[in-house]
Amino acid sequence: MRKRAFLLPILAVVIVTALSAVFIVDERERALVLQFGRVVKVQEDPGLGFKIPLIQEVVRYDDRILSRDIDPLEVTPLDDRRLVVDAFARFRITDVERFRQAVGAGGIAFAEDRLDSILRSQTREILGSVSSNDILSSDRAALMLRIRNAAIEEATELGVEIVDVRLKRTDLPRQNLDATFARMRAEREREAADERARGNEAAQRVRAQADRTQVEIVSEAQRDAEVTRGEADAERNNIFAQAFGEDEEFFEFYRSLNAYRQALRGDNSSMVLSPDSEFFDYLRSDMGAPAGR
Repeated sequence: MRKRAFLLPILAVVIVTALSAVFIVDERERALVLQFGRVVKVQEDPGLGFKIPLIQEVVRYDDRILSRDIDPLEVTPLDDRRLVVDAFARFRITDVERFRQAVGAGGIAFAEDRLDSILRSQTREILGSVSSNDILSSDRAALMLRIRNAAIEEATELGVEIVDVRLKRTDLPRQNLDATFARMRAEREREAADERARGNEAAQRVRAQADRTQVEIVSEAQRDAEVTRGEADAERNNIFAQAFGEDEEFFEFYRSLNAYRQALRGDNSSMVLSPDSEFFDYLRSDMGAPAGR
């Protein structure tokens, strides 16, 4: 019993030591075995791994594609139209040993800070070499590819591969929005004024054409009326001439009656004539004929 009691603690220590010498690497990660801070083994394949208990330690790193949002930064394109760019990147740890040497015990957080600095620098440089219209257009995939390619070399020194870089949003700075809106409003008002001016010009042309057409129609109508009136007068004179030829006395009587009708109106009741005027010959005659006939 005494011997068994002595062996149980030793057995427990052996079991604990053996278990601490074994570690498991998940398929989603890679592991490094460190001895006094120095890398002695890289465990890239999933499964069991072994280390020296108490002397060596295991550090694990995610082997999946990771995302990193870059804080919004202000860029100045070639046309000096400042923009605020919001981007994100996808990256993956490809060389865990180099990654450990580059970031030390800082791990992923330290690497993300380094990536932020690299991506922000490359984003400012690339977007500063083009115009704002190129950045705001739908064909900006080439710009994102240029940023990625420019950042790949620097990221390789960290043992990291940058898989993709995307511009999520591109806006004007808040202080420039009012000026931009005012410029857009002025441009729209100018376009509206141009449209109104063109409309007024077209309206003037239509009115001028309508006035000319009106004058032409009235002139033609007056010409036709004068022609018709002339023909009617000629026909009337012809009838008068025929009537005068057939009955001269009746024609003179008819003309005298028309003259009386025109002369003896309500607003012209006073007339100054000599006593022997021939105007009232038909009125002085009992037979309705001029005196002396």
